[in-house]
Amino acid sequence: MQRHEYTTNRVVELTIFSGQISGQIPSEVGDLPYLDNLTFRKLSNITGPIPQSITKLKRLRFLRLSWLNLTGPVPDFISELSNLIFFELNFNKFTGPIPSSFSSFTKLGALRLDRNQLSGSIPESFGHFKGSVPDLYLSDNQLTGQIPNSFANMAFSTIDLSRNKLTGDASMLFIPNGSSVIIDISRNMLAFDFSKVKKLSMQYLDMNHNMIYGSIPKAIVGDVNLQFFNASYNRLCGGDSNWRKYEQI
Repeated sequence: MQRHEYTTNRVVELTIFSGQISGQIPSEVGDLPYLDNLTFRKLSNITGPIPQSITKLKRLRFLRLSWLNLTGPVPDFISELSNLIFFELNFNKFTGPIPSSFSSFTKLGALRLDRNQLSGSIPESFGHFKGSVPDLYLSDNQLTGQIPNSFANMAFSTIDLSRNKLTGDASMLFIPNGSSVIIDISRNMLAFDFSKVKKLSMQYLDMNHNMIYGSIPKAIVGDVNLQFFNASYNRLCGGDSNWRKYEQI
């Protein structure tokens, strides 16, 4: 456990990393009003829900509750923590839908909800983040439905939607001259014509194990930015549709 005190003589950071601690996250964490960083990580015996008392932490910027065994729905009330710049709930057992209210964050640099058991569709509101656009990690869940068309409005630097049950189109993610660095949509049930993609500007693209059809655009082969490309196990034609990896060094 780490507790740092500044001239306020108040606790501003609480980190518990690894160990054999068991039980639930205590509601008393809400009684630390100057807390800037709350981290519980790699504590497999921490269970139960997130206490609503954390909404009292109005100064909180870093919330990392990962590699635990937290259960229940991801609480909507977390959106009240308007100063968050990093929000991590990955490697838990959360179920139910993703709260659409999370799009109200304006300072968020990363949102990690991967490695849970979340269901339902990706909120359409995630195509309308105000302020900063967070790196978005939603992989390894049970999400269904289509990727919102509103994602065409977002310049995600990193977006990982892999290992879900998403269907339909993903071409809105391929924005010409966009700022995406990493796009991973692998192991879904996506189906769209990849030959209509005119230009890629990212460095990493993984779309293996889908139902994507059409041909691989010739522009990809000569793209000096693309360092990793995996289009294996799709329905591509007019090229090597069984590419497993494409690298440039």
